Amino acid sequence: MAEIGIGLIGGGYMGKAHAVAMAAVGAVFDTALRPRLEMLAASSDASAERYRAAYGFARATGDWRNVVADPRVDAIVIASPQTTHRAIAEAAFAAEKPVFCEKPLGASLEDAQAMVAAAEASGLPNMIGFNYVRTPATQLVRKLLSSGEIGEVTWFRGEHTEDFLADPTLPATWRTTGRANGCMGDLSPHMINCALALMGPMAEVSARIDTVHATRPGGEVDNDDHGQMMVRFASGAMGHLYFSRVATGRKMGYAYEIHGTKGSIRFDQEDQNAVHLYRADGPDATRGFTKILTGPEHPDYLPFCQGPGHGTGYQDQIIIEARDLLRAIETGDAIWPTFRDGLEVSRIIDTAFTAAETGGWVSIPQI
Repeated sequence: MAEIGIGLIGGGYMGKAHAVAMAAVGAVFDTALRPRLEMLAASSDASAERYRAAYGFARATGDWRNVVADPRVDAIVIASPQTTHRAIAEAAFAAEKPVFCEKPLGASLEDAQAMVAAAEASGLPNMIGFNYVRTPATQLVRKLLSSGEIGEVTWFRGEHTEDFLADPTLPATWRTTGRANGCMGDLSPHMINCALALMGPMAEVSARIDTVHATRPGGEVDNDDHGQMMVRFASGAMGHLYFSRVATGRKMGYAYEIHGTKGSIRFDQEDQNAVHLYRADGPDATRGFTKILTGPEHPDYLPFCQGPGHGTGYQDQIIIEARDLLRAIETGDAIWPTFRDGLEVSRIIDTAFTAAETGGWVSIPQI
């Protein structure tokens, strides 16, 4: 068992999640590498010190460069706004430190390409934070699909829908300015990553991307509220993806439905410990969806709980990510999803904007 010094950049919503995960992962998964909460950076010295005291880090700074340069920091976790991702990652790789970066990989396709180039030139472990696809339930679905449980897959419908900006009287904020902060930049990466994980590569896309509330108290809205994509997967299967931050009533609508020649699968993150499986066999009178509650027999469940149906939660997904990062650093092997997987998502989003502008189908450039 060896210690590894963790440098965390960003102390807000995701910063806290990663701090808690790094503090807990060794006990949950009995990892060979045990994180030491070494240094945290935030937007100012005062906020960094506040987060440090709350999360248990040894030191704090208002400048992320201090974290990257510090000799007691062995690995970097980026949980700051996406406009900062590229500079931090490039500096970390130059300092020969592995990097975990929250999604999206960068604020643009150009950022994502540069970050992949830096990561691969360094030869160091790198990962991107697509946490929802790591739930025991979705890991089970991946196994069901790969084993042919529902036959040849013919159709996929996925959504990531929330309602945090559904109320038009909410004021304009940083979220309503800049393409990177729009719904396509913020919510779509998770479900696009899910579609790729479950269905494989996408071949072409048609898209519509709209702003529902063009003005809000305090300013204009210059990015998108929701978007939809029709896709053709490389397998030939059809698909539809929808993303929204104005979907009234939806809180964590990361959901998908998959049709195959022998059955179907349904999942909704608002009920993240259940998978609904339909098998097209047996008498018609007794066919129906079976609700499968996740339990110790399913991937990455047992380390958290020995009781089936008791369930895992959001924070547990981040702990699984931390385990994967530590394992990648320990072994030197690439563990999915890497920066290159993040680049594929960025490329699809960029292609969707092109398709929305042209009004037609656009082939997705292959990496």
